[in-house]
Amino acid sequence: MVAVAILAAGRGTRMKSELPKVLHSLGGRSLIERILQTALEIEPIRQIVIVGYQGKQVEAALQHIPNVEFVEQTQQLGTGHAVQQLLPHLEGFQGDLLVLNGDVPLLRPQTLKVLMESHKKHQNAVSLLTAHLPNPKGYGRVFCNDRNIIQQIVEDRDCSAAQKQNHRINAGIYCFNWPQLAKVLPQLQANNDQKEYYLTDACNLMQPVMAVDVEDYQEILGINDRKQLATAYDILQGRVKERWMAAGVTLIDPNSITIDDTVQLSTDIIIEPQTHLRGNTAIGSGSRIGPGSLIENSQIGENVTVVYSVITDSTVQAETKIGPYSHLRGNVNAGKNCRIGNFVELKNTTLGDRTNVAHLSYLGDATLGERVNIGAGTITANYDGVKKHQTKIGDRTKTGSNSVLVAPVKLGSDVTVAAGSTVTEDVPDDSLVIARSPQVVKPGWRLKTSED
Repeated sequence: MVAVAILAAGRGTRMKSELPKVLHSLGGRSLIERILQTALEIEPIRQIVIVGYQGKQVEAALQHIPNVEFVEQTQQLGTGHAVQQLLPHLEGFQGDLLVLNGDVPLLRPQTLKVLMESHKKHQNAVSLLTAHLPNPKGYGRVFCNDRNIIQQIVEDRDCSAAQKQNHRINAGIYCFNWPQLAKVLPQLQANNDQKEYYLTDACNLMQPVMAVDVEDYQEILGINDRKQLATAYDILQGRVKERWMAAGVTLIDPNSITIDDTVQLSTDIIIEPQTHLRGNTAIGSGSRIGPGSLIENSQIGENVTVVYSVITDSTVQAETKIGPYSHLRGNVNAGKNCRIGNFVELKNTTLGDRTNVAHLSYLGDATLGERVNIGAGTITANYDGVKKHQTKIGDRTKTGSNSVLVAPVKLGSDVTVAAGSTVTEDVPDDSLVIARSPQVVKPGWRLKTSED
């Protein structure tokens, strides 16, 4: 059995932010959420997050994740000091403790499984994830014998010039035999330039300690500033795009496209340049998205076309065409074979199948039936200054250009609204409604000028 502890107490001063470092977003999820998600793959019996700087904010941000425990490190005196805080919480625990860093979000679950398997196979007191970096500056160096048994771990700031030539680094990911670790934690001393308690010193007090090299060193890259956050995002995007292209998705100009790893795609989708897919979005087979589109937390059906448009928190069913320059937001549900065209905004609105809103319209808090046709410039006046009100439109109803439907109002089925009408009362089925002032023409009239 294994327990997981995630070190998340630091402020992250180099981020230049009031937000705790571990809560910064990477591809739609915070750094700490990514670590927790990865740790779940090894099925730990306990998940403990060690918090410090703005710990309550970190706790609040993780409330949606079940079975997470929090331990406070009131003073940030190093990694060893952080793990010392677990002593009363893991009293009597006889399993292994996996220690992860909250700012190392690119770890793959398979890497942790390899680390755990090696730990059990060799019955190690400590198994340490290591990597060979092209540029190891800033990382502690790991020195091993020919069997990968660790003989010494030296922090970068404490390394001699000769020791800095070693490119095998400490990734800061440990698997400890907890009963053995619990015995040595009280022995740690802060005999270093930083006056901190290093977890690596605990490794020096335990035997055997084995290094397990990660195949892809990019997995263990930490995030300390905005530049490293951007680098991590590039790496994550590379993984995501490679996976989807291998699964049958066409990405035209992948460098201009971003896709969160929470997004689900089907085969034979074409993603055009300058398109961004975020959050809990799913797109059906045969759809063509972009160019220049943003889709966030939305469900898109099969064979949908979206061009130069923004869709958030909405559902679009099969065969519907959207754009250019449409905006769907706040719980829009567009039915099958709809047309939502140029400069149309929909908010909290439902469209029945084969309904068209072709251009220059705003529909808010509205429910439309099937085969409705909304003329250019039609709007629902849904807000009275205090409350939002509903508009309901029946099947096969048509509105003329520049119509205003003042909510709350209900139009029945097979209604025709004359162009330029302002409709303020309900309209029964099979009706023509004309709600506009009579046209007045005054022959021979013209505007007087100063000469006159």
